[in-house]
Amino acid sequence: MKSNSQMPKYHELMNPLLKALQELGGSGSIEEIAQKVSELSGLPEEVLNIPHNPEKSSQTEIEYRLAWARTYLKKYGLLENSDRGIWLIVPEKHNVKSVDPQVVIKTVRDEHKRQKETPEKEKVSEEEKDIEIPDEAETWRSTLHQTLINEISPDAFERLAKRILRESGFVQVEVTGRSGDGGIDGKGIMRLSGLLSFHVIFQCKKYKGAVTASDIRDFRGAMIGRADKGLFITTGTFTRDAIREATRDGAPPIDLVDGDQLADKLKELGLGIKKEMVEKISIDIEWFKSI
Repeated sequence: MKSNSQMPKYHELMNPLLKALQELGGSGSIEEIAQKVSELSGLPEEVLNIPHNPEKSSQTEIEYRLAWARTYLKKYGLLENSDRGIWLIVPEKHNVKSVDPQVVIKTVRDEHKRQKETPEKEKVSEEEKDIEIPDEAETWRSTLHQTLINEISPDAFERLAKRILRESGFVQVEVTGRSGDGGIDGKGIMRLSGLLSFHVIFQCKKYKGAVTASDIRDFRGAMIGRADKGLFITTGTFTRDAIREATRDGAPPIDLVDGDQLADKLKELGLGIKKEMVEKISIDIEWFKSI
């Protein structure tokens, strides 16, 4: 990770995180929260786009630190999250406007120490001392990211995108990627309820960094007059300006799928990802005693 003096520490993001949730109506997805915190922070684009570890994840550094802030506030009893990744302020605490980050840290770490002994760790960062990793930092995402970046070719990534679209309800999906075509990699038709259909052009970017607003403008220029919507899929992330450009008023809309959303879709569709149920066996001692 690149260092930057403007990058807030994870505990400095606790109150902006709370404010973001309040402005979102008390709940929000991880993506919505990150966007709102970015807006509230006033940080420059180059700071917001600093990657955490591009070799292992599509997360930006600020997203990584927000994950720690969420984890601490959850263990402090202020936040909770659903299985679908929606975070919210617990109902009985919705009037809490701010916290003392140091009180949160001390309370959570003291409780953690009371609950169990943790083995000594080597070279851990300050936020990782005496606390588990953030809830959403699953190792499977890291493995998938490395696989998509290092183990498959750009052509294979385009074929993967084609398979995802077909599994998601698209028809007449074609990979058309060729040089000089403005970055367009394919096209398809999305059918809704068998009544409505939308012609969609897509671009796939196997990328470690962040897609910029310029990339979105180039893609839009290539799709104008050729489709109803655009779809931009990347293994990386999108800058805040890129997100704004994709939804700019008066311009053809472009939907964005970043690395985390791509991982969720692959998991949902069961493409290259297997979910296994772990068998848990316990011994009923009382049953044996009753024989």
